[in-house]
Amino acid sequence: MTLNCSLGITAYNEEANIGKLLQRICDQQLQWVAITEIILVASGCTDGTEQVVQTFAAQDNRIRLLVQEKREGKASAMNLFIREAQEELLILCSADLLPALDAVEQLMRPFTDPEVGMTGCHPVPVNDPATFMGFAVQLLWRLHHELNMAGSFKGGEMVGFRRLFTRIPYHTAVDEASIEPIVRGQGYRVHYCPDAIVANKGPETVADFLRQRRRIYAGHLDLQKQVGYQVSTMSGGKMVGLLLCNIEWRPRPFLWTWAVVALEVYGRLLGRYDYKTGAKNHTIWEIATTTKELDVTR
Repeated sequence: MTLNCSLGITAYNEEANIGKLLQRICDQQLQWVAITEIILVASGCTDGTEQVVQTFAAQDNRIRLLVQEKREGKASAMNLFIREAQEELLILCSADLLPALDAVEQLMRPFTDPEVGMTGCHPVPVNDPATFMGFAVQLLWRLHHELNMAGSFKGGEMVGFRRLFTRIPYHTAVDEASIEPIVRGQGYRVHYCPDAIVANKGPETVADFLRQRRRIYAGHLDLQKQVGYQVSTMSGGKMVGLLLCNIEWRPRPFLWTWAVVALEVYGRLLGRYDYKTGAKNHTIWEIATTTKELDVTR
């Protein structure tokens, strides 16, 4: 049995990485999976993103470029992809990452089980753990991995899902998390794929880290209010328990760990403030620019 899927990429000013990502998608090593179309939604791009995609589309007829003249937010771009996609199995991929050559195969294979409705990849950041911010990013994603391995689910960066809905809320700032309650609510399972590895880049400045964390937490609070669904990382007790089980006792990592915790708490406080007051609209979020400098050779 071949699993046919449509792969969607949402992009805003991703000229630096989009060519590398499309090449990596085209080079995927597939056995039981077929990517029948690659749809890239370019939202209000002012750089060379669209031109790069058009060059690839001229060489591979699976690639299709959809242009939103104005930047309307990732949820809007994702809904356009869902509306235009032809297959019943879909992959949503961020434009600022690079999947391993077997990542799509690993992400889609669980759909041979008809009870699986959504899958999540294993993001591995390229940030240097010898720096404080690199340590912070590595710690955050390592805890997400441990959370998934412990039986909870936290999707992000690249997810697979069945066409069980026609759209997600246009105002949401947490697009992947918005899929989870729809899938679970229809009785399907979610499945973490630890071998579906994608390289990503986390923030390299405190300002970008807080910008990202406050947006995500505000989005999770809104999701909880709108549909009554709490993502796994909202449980502070669960996250602290995982942290204590994985803490490093050497002096510098130990001190850095608690500094990261303090930053995360502050980011969540900012996110709660945004959610309560409406001070920031995170639907079209402010870009954390240091997350866009992905270099897999590091």
